[in-house]
Amino acid sequence: PTAIDLHKRLVAEVKSANPWYYEVSKCAPQEALRHLQKAFGHWFKVPGRRKPRFKKKNVFDSFYLEGSIKISGNRIKLPRIGWVNCCEILPVIQPKNVTISKRANDWYVSFRYELDALPTAKTRKRIGVDIGINALATCSDGTVFLNQKAYRKAKQKLAHLQRSVSRKLPGSLNRKRANLKVARLHRKISNIRQDALHKITTWLAKNHREIVIEDLNISGMLKNHRLASAIADCGFYEFTRQLDYKADWYGAIIIKVDRFYPSSQLCSCCNHRQKMPLSKRTFPCGNCGVEIDRDLNASINLENWQKDINYPLTVSSTGLACGESHQLNGTAVKDSTKQEVNISLLR
Repeated sequence: PTAIDLHKRLVAEVKSANPWYYEVSKCAPQEALRHLQKAFGHWFKVPGRRKPRFKKKNVFDSFYLEGSIKISGNRIKLPRIGWVNCCEILPVIQPKNVTISKRANDWYVSFRYELDALPTAKTRKRIGVDIGINALATCSDGTVFLNQKAYRKAKQKLAHLQRSVSRKLPGSLNRKRANLKVARLHRKISNIRQDALHKITTWLAKNHREIVIEDLNISGMLKNHRLASAIADCGFYEFTRQLDYKADWYGAIIIKVDRFYPSSQLCSCCNHRQKMPLSKRTFPCGNCGVEIDRDLNASINLENWQKDINYPLTVSSTGLACGESHQLNGTAVKDSTKQEVNISLLR
């Protein structure tokens, strides 16, 4: 059945028997039914996909609202709920819809609005970026961004809190409080990781015209059980995802080099190739005798990389340089994209 058929059945069978249904917005169940229709569509079309399951309470709680939404300073007016105070100043816009989500007992409102692309002045034309575990990003200009390792640092405390949960009686108030402490620690770990990734990707997109990175097989790397935890703690996929859309915002170009390009095995001075095991962190060239940091050598090779028949080029995201504009049938078109805002609500 379609989402419309399901909503008609909801009104006829459920809402008539539960008058409290009319006290909340109709948008929340309508959006949930649209998601259900999409989930069943994927299940029928994609072979091997898991059948949709019922959503549990207190797990990724969220609901959708649309209608008369207004913003004034740090307040937002929501349908059926009214004015709600937020923890920060909101942009002066009028969103068409919002999503309210609950995370570690705090509420967040998310919405989208049109953002004009504002290309920035570039301090460097091209830069190579090598991402890794010890250093999250090593740039060819010598800049190194250390990995925060948020999960690894909080792992011992997280295990202590999880043992505390297991000692509490299921369904008791003490168990709910212990679970809340675990959820808040998970949120802190995620926020530390996101903060580091946002700072790195914003700096790269704002100050560089071309950013050269490797097209890593992240899902394959996670199959290495000795390194899977450390790789997941870095957030490689989130790094490339943020870099893609920020390149559109600030007028940069992302160049993804083929994953089989031996950037770590080539000498950045004489282009001599030799084997380099992961245990060696310094690249000693057997041809010219130069010794250089392994990650810095790889980033310089990425910057000097040119299109070759053996290592094809993939341009994943193209933006505007400072002072440039796309030409469409002889008419200059200004780039614009959508920005998603996540604002924390006061409890």
